[in-house]
Amino acid sequence: MAAGNLGIEPEVLKAIYGQMARIRAVDKAIQAGLSAGKFMFTYWPMTGQECIPATISQLITARDYMVTTYRGIHDQVAKGVDLYGMFAEALGREGGLNKGKGGSPHISDPSSGSMVTTAIVGAGAPIANGFAISAKERGEDRVTIVNFGDGATSIGAVHEAMNLAGAWKLPVIFMCQNNQWGEYTPIPDYTASPNFYGRAEALGFRGVQLDGNDPAAFHTGMKDVIDYVRAGKGPVFVEALTYRMGPHAGVGDNYNAAKDVLAAAKERAPLEKTRALLIDAGICSEDELSALEAAAKAEVDDAITRALESPVTPPSETVTDVFADVDCVPQRGHHPVREAEAASTGETKTMSMVEAICDAQRVAMTNNKEVFILGEDVGDPQGGVFGTNKGLQTEFGKNRVRPTPIAEQAIIGAALGSSIAGMSPIAEIMFTDFFGVCMDQIFNHAAKQRYMSGAATHAPMTIRVQAGGGMGGFGAQHSQSLEAWLLHSPGIKVVYPSNALDAKGLLASCIADPDPCVMIESMMLLFTQKGEVPLGDYRVPLGVAKVVREGTDITLISYGWMLHQALAAADELAKEGISAEVIDLRSLMPIDYHRVLASVRKTGRALVVHAAVEFCGYGAEICSTINSELWGQLKAPADRLGAAYAPIAYSQAIEFSQVPMNPAIVARARAAVKS
Repeated sequence: MAAGNLGIEPEVLKAIYGQMARIRAVDKAIQAGLSAGKFMFTYWPMTGQECIPATISQLITARDYMVTTYRGIHDQVAKGVDLYGMFAEALGREGGLNKGKGGSPHISDPSSGSMVTTAIVGAGAPIANGFAISAKERGEDRVTIVNFGDGATSIGAVHEAMNLAGAWKLPVIFMCQNNQWGEYTPIPDYTASPNFYGRAEALGFRGVQLDGNDPAAFHTGMKDVIDYVRAGKGPVFVEALTYRMGPHAGVGDNYNAAKDVLAAAKERAPLEKTRALLIDAGICSEDELSALEAAAKAEVDDAITRALESPVTPPSETVTDVFADVDCVPQRGHHPVREAEAASTGETKTMSMVEAICDAQRVAMTNNKEVFILGEDVGDPQGGVFGTNKGLQTEFGKNRVRPTPIAEQAIIGAALGSSIAGMSPIAEIMFTDFFGVCMDQIFNHAAKQRYMSGAATHAPMTIRVQAGGGMGGFGAQHSQSLEAWLLHSPGIKVVYPSNALDAKGLLASCIADPDPCVMIESMMLLFTQKGEVPLGDYRVPLGVAKVVREGTDITLISYGWMLHQALAAADELAKEGISAEVIDLRSLMPIDYHRVLASVRKTGRALVVHAAVEFCGYGAEICSTINSELWGQLKAPADRLGAAYAPIAYSQAIEFSQVPMNPAIVARARAAVKS
């Protein structure tokens, strides 16, 4: 074939082959190193899929965002990720792109535009929407490409993300590298769909199917797609047909494939076909291509040699990068003293907790144009299911207050991606119970992003969530106190205000914080708790507890709506001559052990009270620390009082007996003092 009949510029085709050669050199080196025992890490080969990212590399720049998967080494190479840093990362070395803390399944390299790599199938799609939101709101012409395999199309997160992207016309390309295998299962065994691109059409936006093994045809198709998305016309789903010639994980051939099918796939393999085409068309000689391939191998060999010389990431890095400030990490025997908020001297206004939350958001949105709210029904006139955003959409517009589909994974993912891009999103989830449908985005991605990236990226996002309980009539799926879930996942900060003043101050601090924060808002306090709240930018620092009642005989430690039960119990105890000191933790992570321990040293006794299930609850952790740190100084062991080990009942009679209330707190405190 003559060079002029290729359907692609000869130099572009040569450049695509050059990237494919680099990808193949990386693939061969990894497989050889693993086979020889030189490397020790898990590898998910992408052999046969080289043409897709190699071609895309000629149509985008480092400014364009990319999200990919654990099988995305080829995507990383073509995007421009430094090979030394990539190999050092896979080997767990200090010189890795992410300090060896993420490994190849979690590469984050903002300099090349490779923003997130996820080891969770399909999880990158919601996050990609967040990058697209940031580009669109900033008026940038960046496109975001999120890569995933055909197997990920079965995951709900992908559907949620596609629906949101279509509804908001986001500049994102859903790149399905259809390699015919969902891990070990071939397509006919896991879906009856005749194709995947048709799913985009069903959701109201464009879908195309392209030959991912033909560089000329794929380049033409992708140029049209990228130009379309870059022009602001909305998302596109691309089904790029290819074949995975290796196994799901490991080295060698795809041993699950029939021999004749695999042989046919090898005949269609893009690298070998493109090489032959370059020679047949007279674009390159054999010697030129051999030299190009030798240069790719030398580049890879040099990167590996230097990566193996990089020191192993040491244990001293264990708690670095969990949070921006290592002092926020709870560590045995280390209890930093944090300065409390200064007394407010400015103008105040009587507000309910709902009004205080709304005011905190209004102030933040006024001061920072990159603060925005997203969640179900958050727009006007409703302003959220509890009205905590009422009036904000009218004041700031629909781009700053975004009502979303009923899709918690899409909500959290979009918030996460936009925060990594530098925005300050506030995502609202209606009830803590609904964390169950977006756990992956919160616990595996938002919480771990700073750590897995070695602080190359971080997620300054806020999640606001309402908590039921203590009211009766909402039942087991709208009344749970699930803070222990969050607290057991390193990387998330958690606050739980008990009053309007703290609600505004804590939320303001969360929005300004460099780490992902969750503020839990008790439904029963939203309208009942009113107080004088400072106007303007008022903040309560995270990690600072507050003594709300002085006492000498026992310390009651609580937070949220349960704090008011503790205060009522203190009143009752006083009638019996028992002086209870009451501490409002306010911030659950970071926790203020300094003030807690100072109080318990004074009283000699402690009772932690929370509405969450007592078994494996937060109170057990606090009591364990008190008993360990103050052993020999206590008059009685620290104790905790939480809910019975049962789902929250719809029956008020049961709920009010299973969750700690004033009488139960009084009885437990009395027993501790008189023991």
